[in-house]
Amino acid sequence: MKTALIIGITGQTGSYLADFLLKKKYIVHGVIRRSSTFNTNRIQHLFKDPHEKNLKFFLHYGDIEDENSLQKIVEISKPDEIYNMAAQSHVRTSFDIPIYTSNSVGIGAMKLFEIVKNFKKKNIRIYQASSSEMFGNSSKTTQNEKTPFMPTSPYAAAKVFAYHSALIYRKSYNMFISNGILFNHESPRRLSTFVTKKITVGIAKILAGETKYIYLGNLYAKRDWGYAVDYVEAIWKILQYKKPEDFVIATNKAYSIKDFLEEAFNQVGLDWKKYVKIDERYKRPYELNYLRGDYSKAKKLLGWKPKTNFKKLVRLMLEYDLKEHGLHDKLKK
Repeated sequence: MKTALIIGITGQTGSYLADFLLKKKYIVHGVIRRSSTFNTNRIQHLFKDPHEKNLKFFLHYGDIEDENSLQKIVEISKPDEIYNMAAQSHVRTSFDIPIYTSNSVGIGAMKLFEIVKNFKKKNIRIYQASSSEMFGNSSKTTQNEKTPFMPTSPYAAAKVFAYHSALIYRKSYNMFISNGILFNHESPRRLSTFVTKKITVGIAKILAGETKYIYLGNLYAKRDWGYAVDYVEAIWKILQYKKPEDFVIATNKAYSIKDFLEEAFNQVGLDWKKYVKIDERYKRPYELNYLRGDYSKAKKLLGWKPKTNFKKLVRLMLEYDLKEHGLHDKLKK
């Protein structure tokens, strides 16, 4: 029975990964930050009475920026695999809090690598969550593992630092550290500050009479959007591979925010143009216009490919948010 440690378990991807690993019969430990309000709603369904026998799910208070707490958790859990999902992950917000973003995303990853390097258990495998944002405004029509990085935000720059730190520790100390370069992955568990969720929640609120408009920034930025549930399988497969490697995980299709709007509003029979307004505050100081990932390496070496297409992804998210507002009957058949 393997033991996994997930740092960032309360996030969208971390919570789905916990579901996935528990189904694989792992013992799962998760790191959560102590705050004045509980932020465990995505993993609430996994909680069990600590007095029960044979528990396989454990949570520990800690922080990727606090190496003392992180070291203690590694010593307690003695993991076979560590999945580092910790980050201030909102790109637009990273322009407002660049130092905090850099510490949590970049320096935090290096602290983890250093802890594992010095830990007595030497065969720990580490998954480092990298991001398609690292590619920036690439001149390539599709981005793969060999595409140069051109970060356009503090978040992306910090991810590049973490990516190269992973390579340095891998090559210098023979550590098993793999980078998963995930393109945008969405789900019903996305925070409402992210544009896809903002749209689907906004539609539900419009239909419920709670608001009149959705305020957005650049409608013409194109992204490669996949389903987070599909992507956690790829994350797991990356650490099961025979040696540490770096993999792009994507769908090889790109859609604009305008495309997402049209598809989502069409599924409830509304014209998006009547309900969307532009707010300049939501535009990035340095815009990233286009991303599309080539997942050929993952398909060849891991046998992985996405299962959920764009239209189905939009429907899954919209269906969830409409149901949350008691409007499940508003979705077109």
